[in-house]
Amino acid sequence: MQSYNSICDNLVNKNISLAVVGLGYVGMPIAVAFAEKGLDVIGFDNNEEKINLYKSGIDPTKEVGDDVIKRTTLRFTSDESELKMAGFIIIAVPTPVNADHTPDLSPVEGASRIVGNNLRPGTIVVYESTVYPGVTEDVCVPILETKSGLKCGEGFKVGYSPERINPGDKEHRLNNIKKIIAGMDSDTCKEIEKVYNLVIEVGTYPVSSIKTAEAINVVENSQRDINIAFMNELAMVFDRMGIDTNEVIDGMNTKWNALGFRPGLVGGHCIGVDPYYFTYEAERLGYHSQIVLNGRMVNDSMGNYIADKAVKLMVEVGLAPKKSKVAIWGLTFKENCPDVRNSKIVDIVRRLQEYGIEPIISDPWADREETERFHGTWHFACIKNSWCLKPMVVRFRGVRRLNEEKNIISS
Repeated sequence: MQSYNSICDNLVNKNISLAVVGLGYVGMPIAVAFAEKGLDVIGFDNNEEKINLYKSGIDPTKEVGDDVIKRTTLRFTSDESELKMAGFIIIAVPTPVNADHTPDLSPVEGASRIVGNNLRPGTIVVYESTVYPGVTEDVCVPILETKSGLKCGEGFKVGYSPERINPGDKEHRLNNIKKIIAGMDSDTCKEIEKVYNLVIEVGTYPVSSIKTAEAINVVENSQRDINIAFMNELAMVFDRMGIDTNEVIDGMNTKWNALGFRPGLVGGHCIGVDPYYFTYEAERLGYHSQIVLNGRMVNDSMGNYIADKAVKLMVEVGLAPKKSKVAIWGLTFKENCPDVRNSKIVDIVRRLQEYGIEPIISDPWADREETERFHGTWHFACIKNSWCLKPMVVRFRGVRRLNEEKNIISS
């Protein structure tokens, strides 16, 4: 059995492999980064269709690009038995919420079962999936122990390093974002730090416990959610006052301590989800959130608000909404990213459908099959600027932009 304090050296010398379980927006950049450092890296995902795309040199996430995928030495596989060769395993699977906003831990539990079934003695398992404090040690470790027959702390060790990937962001990348790390004990933490420092140029930030690291992740995203909710509330109020919200924010941002947040749609699998993980555990412990949940309510309501406002403006200029052509440019949850999961554009569409409007949707970043898998059948069209001669861009004083380049066009 390998010594825990020699895992990094064994990885560098290719005596053992490093495995990444979950090859999405988080897992793929990490796997590629370690492979570029000369390590023997196994990239596992149980989605065979995705694995086949990677093997053919196609990056469906657009995070690292097709050229990088074509030349990487990363070994793509959907065969879980290959994980037996790994002495350091990173689990980076999504952690969504259920319809009632409670945490859906099934992906991370499933990944733990797969890893447990193939866990070799002496391995360090690091979780990057966003969870509430306690999940790694109280939920995942028992699964690893049961499936492997090994005891945590003796047969294997665990750590946590929350993902900070910002999909579509070409400036803040894996290598230049400081990495929070934690281990079940100080020796494990030091070894995890050595491994991640191979790819994180700006270094790592060790914390005292796994629970602390888990808390950091949900809190940093909850903070952003609350700040955006404040701006969204201001936008709705200023719209009633006849004041341009963006002009107010531009003026406010001339002060040195302004935070620079803007109103908009909050979707995706980080800011729009993580606060529910935090409030779930808080309520389980007897505390009902006074701020976080209210912020979530505001942000979750913005799709309906934007659709209602668009219909109102159409009526004001003499358009009959049911007889008008309505197009939405942009469907993914944010710009320059193909991820359609938890996109709040969907809320706008469904609200417009309540008015009898069936909008045409165009987004060159969105995959039609993936969109229909998550949201049902949609009406796609390739919309050019000449689609309507005099398009009316719906922009009102409260929220001028839906999400950067996403506007509602009507004629």
